[in-house]
Amino acid sequence: MRLTPAEVAATAQWIAGWQLDNGMIPWFPGGHADPWNHVEATMALAVAGRWAEAERALGWLAASQHPDGSWCRYYLAEGVEDPRRDVNVCAYVATGAWYVYLVAGDRQVLEAMWPVVDRAMGFVLRLQQPGGEVLWSMEPDGTPARFALLTGSSSVHHSLRCAVAIAAELGQERPEWELAAGRIAHAVIHREDSFEPKVRWAMDWYYPVLCGALSGAAARARLLDRWNVFVLEGVGVRCVSDQPWVTAAETSECVMALEASGLRSEAETLLEGTRHFRDADGGYWTGCVHPQCVRFPGGERSTYSAAAVLLADHALYGEGAAAGLFRGETLPAVLDLSEVEEPGLTGRP
Repeated sequence: MRLTPAEVAATAQWIAGWQLDNGMIPWFPGGHADPWNHVEATMALAVAGRWAEAERALGWLAASQHPDGSWCRYYLAEGVEDPRRDVNVCAYVATGAWYVYLVAGDRQVLEAMWPVVDRAMGFVLRLQQPGGEVLWSMEPDGTPARFALLTGSSSVHHSLRCAVAIAAELGQERPEWELAAGRIAHAVIHREDSFEPKVRWAMDWYYPVLCGALSGAAARARLLDRWNVFVLEGVGVRCVSDQPWVTAAETSECVMALEASGLRSEAETLLEGTRHFRDADGGYWTGCVHPQCVRFPGGERSTYSAAAVLLADHALYGEGAAAGLFRGETLPAVLDLSEVEEPGLTGRP
């Protein structure tokens, strides 16, 4: 059952109520923010029609971006908490800008965010490896991480495709972004062993599907193969396979992956499971430990959890171009590099 307009409005109001004056959206009052989850909340505000707050949120991203195109990993109201750069976090601005544009239909959103997106993609591509995978982070002194993450690279893949769509809409040419996205997809599909093993985490299970590297029958097979490992029927998605820790965000993201792959019935059933995370004021608890349903961590309610539910609800039941974004609608096709000899993948995009 989809959220009612009143429920959507209440949740958006709850998210907006935690936004700081400078536009930053923390996880919870007094907590930190990271640009990825800030973007997720921005998208949810936009889809609920909270244009002023969404615009302020995009403004915070533009104001806090470093000259090299990056952002720090975590921010507090008074400044930076963790100065490390998370590449996937930095890339997600493109997804957010494109999503807000698709909801609003206002080209000025893209024109204002284009320099931000352009710089962010430049930073991201500095960390792409010859095999296509993207190293997950960079230290403030420029030292890159030693490994890539499947979830992070998958998300970067989707953000690059959004960036290509933005460029095309604005009459810009960035063929290197499209090639870089194709290289990531090739790595995700054919070279999963090039990523740091994180098989117990649900995001490594569904993110290649959510972010479009895998689609169709291959996507459905991946999701159904480990369904019983990660899904607690009637409850939601475990964040890790060996613990009964179920979260609203992972459940909602998996909903969008299922819907994108054509598993509509499973997606609707899983989305219904997010109801038990909803609080009376429209907020959402971050997670629960089952079967006792103990709220965790520490009884936390988080803006990104609420945002993920709104985005999943819109993906299943919403209208307009933004509803189809995670189905790949409005995005360029994924480049198929499977016919390219492996040495051909080693050149820089």
